[in-house]
Amino acid sequence: MYYHEAEGWSRDQIEKHQVKQLRSTLEQASRSRFYGDLFKKSGVEPEQIKTVDDIRRLPFTTKQDLREAYPDGLNAAPKEDLVRMHVSSGTTGTPVVVTHTAEDLDWWASLVARCMYMVGVRPADTFQNMSGYGLFTGGLGIHCGAEKLGCLTIPAGAGNTARQIKLIRDFGVSVVHIIPSYALYLANTLKEKLGVDPKDLGLRIALVGAEPYTEEARGRLEDLFGMKVYNSYGLSEMNGPGVAFECIHQRGMHLWEDAYLAEIIDPATGEQLPDGETGELVMTSLGRRGMPVIRYRTRDLTRFMPSVCTCGRFHRRLDRIKGRADDMMIIKGVNIYPMQIETVLMSTPEVGQNYQIILEREKDMDNIRIKVEIKDAFFEEDMRVLTGLQKRIAARLRDEILVTPCVDLVERNSLPQSEGKAQRVIDKRGES
Repeated sequence: MYYHEAEGWSRDQIEKHQVKQLRSTLEQASRSRFYGDLFKKSGVEPEQIKTVDDIRRLPFTTKQDLREAYPDGLNAAPKEDLVRMHVSSGTTGTPVVVTHTAEDLDWWASLVARCMYMVGVRPADTFQNMSGYGLFTGGLGIHCGAEKLGCLTIPAGAGNTARQIKLIRDFGVSVVHIIPSYALYLANTLKEKLGVDPKDLGLRIALVGAEPYTEEARGRLEDLFGMKVYNSYGLSEMNGPGVAFECIHQRGMHLWEDAYLAEIIDPATGEQLPDGETGELVMTSLGRRGMPVIRYRTRDLTRFMPSVCTCGRFHRRLDRIKGRADDMMIIKGVNIYPMQIETVLMSTPEVGQNYQIILEREKDMDNIRIKVEIKDAFFEEDMRVLTGLQKRIAARLRDEILVTPCVDLVERNSLPQSEGKAQRVIDKRGES
């Protein structure tokens, strides 16, 4: 069942719509100082765009470009038509500002509602948004989508675990929006501090995103809470949540190609990659009036899944986000991503919910140390058993990342816990 007719479009319908919207988007973008100057330098006029491939004649837009255009160099609509602004996540440097007209916000809410409806959320559900509000897009973006769909929507915000649990219980919440590390933290709090089985909350669906996590972590959450966990993808530069979402088959995230044009490129060369090959995702907004963004380098690593989904939608699917090009660690000449490490840890039964990756330098050599919380039942074993477990985890990690890490087994709750995004990687290589 579709929330919007575009979900049922054929590839031909999608591509014809994209060309029409792309021309309109380029015309609108040319009204901004940034893109007006860029198009003149590139010598490309909107009417010259005949196919979606023609967009490759334009240069990429980077986060640094957006920062340099701060505060209003990318605004393509008059100030009196702009009704909201958001700022992308990040704690240092000049922020990236994204502005919206009322029509932009309504379309964004409709896209989020479409995502939620696709995985079975209905107006009869009570929805609790456990994401931060304010300048961050994840809070208001998903909130407005839930209201658009007709759900009773609880703007719980992030943190305050005791209140989160009370609201879920008192109002019969069936659907939540939550980041994966906090969901694991919530499960641990319920079991260890309150003696409550997470399944007793009665949650049916969790919409999960905002930070990379593995299929193994998803499996743990589904087992712990007895709910279905659906991956989502969004970024502030393309509105926020609602860019791509899994359907009920949980095999890749449908990218709404009536609203976005996507490319996968080699992050080093900028060359286009064929479907099935992993590279950097490049995004163009289609139809947004307040602040169109053209060929934006997201730094997120993924691939287009080559087959058509069994749900019947022809919108192409993005595979799970592998990580960010910026997240890559180079240890002893080997490229390593944190997600590779989590895959191994979360598939090890003895491992608890928390871990840390510590990068160290010893005698001019970079090393990787991984601190892993172990479940109580296993931590109480004798030293020989623990030593064997330590060696087994190190060997599995070596097979995955091609570097042998130091593995420290630690007791449950001994590592720092956060009610927000977990800080998994700590780089100590610059310390004396």
